[in-house]
Amino acid sequence: MERETALKTRCEWVGSKNPLMVTYHDREWGKPVKNDRKLFEFLILEGAQAGLSWETILNRRDNYRNIFKGFDPEKLARLTDKQLETILKNPGIIRNQLKVYSVRLNARVYLEIRKEFGTFSKYCWSFIRGKSIHNKWKKLSEIPATTPESDAMSKDMKKRGFKFVGSTICYAFMQATGMVNDHTVNCFRYTIK
Repeated sequence: MERETALKTRCEWVGSKNPLMVTYHDREWGKPVKNDRKLFEFLILEGAQAGLSWETILNRRDNYRNIFKGFDPEKLARLTDKQLETILKNPGIIRNQLKVYSVRLNARVYLEIRKEFGTFSKYCWSFIRGKSIHNKWKKLSEIPATTPESDAMSKDMKKRGFKFVGSTICYAFMQATGMVNDHTVNCFRYTIK
């Protein structure tokens, strides 16, 4: 099994040294996500990743899940400043005050969006008309950092009050949650639906 995993052709960004990265690529990245809480988790983690590598966040993801109450927006929206200050002292996450405080704010905005659209998923997927975009990139260098769709998502999210939702973060969010299939054509995961 391990040998079989090593022989598979993957997207260039994966590398092969960190088994978490390999598993994440093979089982999650680019797979369409419609679950509201999972989408919210990815949005928060992509924001935490700003200026860092995804590997840095992935290595801490279980800590984020524990500290941020399983990414339950109702619970996160009620966090107090005192609770957030305690969270900031935890070495298991990226201890950036703006990023940590944005979790509470983003949870509150999420709840408003859910009220308006019925689900957060419906809102997020509306930027691509509800259907995954399947690109045909041959190499990593061809993949854009932003697209008109991520620009539109970012602009609307910022207008609603979200933080850490620039177009590059939104595009990474779209890739991670399968709104966009950016597996390169030589990757064994390219044909995912």
